[in-house]
Amino acid sequence: MSDLKNKVAVITGASKGIGASIAKHFAAAGAKVVVNYASSKESADKVVKAITDNGGTAIAVQADVSNEADVSRLFEETEKAFGALDILVNNAAHQGYAPIEMISAESFHQSFNVNVLGPILTIQASLKLFGEKGGNIINISSGASKMPLPTASLYSASKAALDAITISLSKELGAKNVRINSILPGATETEGAASAGVTAGSDYEKMFIANTPLGRRGQPEDIAKAAVFLASDDAAWITGEQISVSGGMYGF
Repeated sequence: MSDLKNKVAVITGASKGIGASIAKHFAAAGAKVVVNYASSKESADKVVKAITDNGGTAIAVQADVSNEADVSRLFEETEKAFGALDILVNNAAHQGYAPIEMISAESFHQSFNVNVLGPILTIQASLKLFGEKGGNIINISSGASKMPLPTASLYSASKAALDAITISLSKELGAKNVRINSILPGATETEGAASAGVTAGSDYEKMFIANTPLGRRGQPEDIAKAAVFLASDDAAWITGEQISVSGGMYGF
């Protein structure tokens, strides 16, 4: 396993699904982890307990990443607890699916505030804690940014914007020794996917599996293992990339 010993990581949206798995895998690799959550304190506390029960170090911090004051507090709490920051994982996301006729200004801003403004705010805050030593940013995007599906125009557009941010900032921040990459998960079995209608045995699940060369849906740990690699020095020459972790479904 790639080594993250004594690294400090903030993971947004880490109370469940992919974020929770990333938090646990980072801790297992030696990182001190800040488990960010928006509303589910109980779920975040369970992630922290799972980490500490296995000998790891973690705290839970509530913050809405689309709220500037909340983001400031998230990183203040990180500095107070651990004194530094090495890794930021932007995982918090709003998965809004709707036909074009149903998209409203409210739903647009809900998606883009969490999926685009949120990462901008957290990246700005992380740069202050990275300091001269530099740091590492991982944006959890989606294969939908490259291959949008019906009713996913809003979600896909927000994730495409996140990928553009990744590429642009890799050129802007490289001289500061800050690496930034996107992970593009394929159809992954999470609570968010279930709420979007991709449940076991559903037509959506059958469609995803039929179009995935490895013949199954992803699991959160599939994404988490890729994140550990990108966060480690094993990936020291990788920045500005959009890495598909999708069982081959998004093999572009």
